[in-house]
Amino acid sequence: MTDQIRILLVDDQQLIRLGFRLVLEAEHDLLVVAEAADGVEAIAAAREHAPDIVLMDVRMPRLDGIAATTAIIAERPEARVLVLTTFDLDEYAFAALRAGASGFLLKDAQARELVDAIRSVHRGDATLSPRVTRRMLQLFGDHLPSNPPSGSPAGDATADSGYEKLTARERDVLVAMAAGHSNLEIAAALFLSESTVKTHVGRVLAKLGARDRVQAVILAYQLRIVEL
Repeated sequence: MTDQIRILLVDDQQLIRLGFRLVLEAEHDLLVVAEAADGVEAIAAAREHAPDIVLMDVRMPRLDGIAATTAIIAERPEARVLVLTTFDLDEYAFAALRAGASGFLLKDAQARELVDAIRSVHRGDATLSPRVTRRMLQLFGDHLPSNPPSGSPAGDATADSGYEKLTARERDVLVAMAAGHSNLEIAAALFLSESTVKTHVGRVLAKLGARDRVQAVILAYQLRIVEL
């Protein structure tokens, strides 16, 4: 079926890959096209099988998921990477997001969470929930740039980021995205239709040069457009 979402499973534990495969292959619109046990194999498999989604473990032998994510995104910018982590949020997961991953999942996520996350990322709707955003910033706020000079939210950095190109409404949408709201929730809060919000989100991503919502949210916090 041409409309199936093509998935690459990457984890050094065979039993985990098997468990994910069993869950995913029960869905008519999901297709596991390949598996890999480390980052080196992941890069080769992504090159050969052109997956839409890569489920990527981060702590693996030979080459970790962060380096593999960087390489895969560089070769196939249209690919989307979902990071798999054992912990709620660790430094490896954060680094993978910075490397271009579109989100992360706990390895013990419920089957429905896994399937929903894959479909969401494939649609381009990936986001960080408010809980995850707060946790990420609490743990790794020191990795973000220091407070900018007075003036615009991030001084001269906003010009380089594309933030100054955003309209007032697009900035409202970005702030709502950073709060972890879905398109439907943003539409209700701003008294807009969901289709209009989708249009605004697309323009925000284009002007910021962000691949997806996750990168836009990270950029918003880096520029201090929204507060920690």
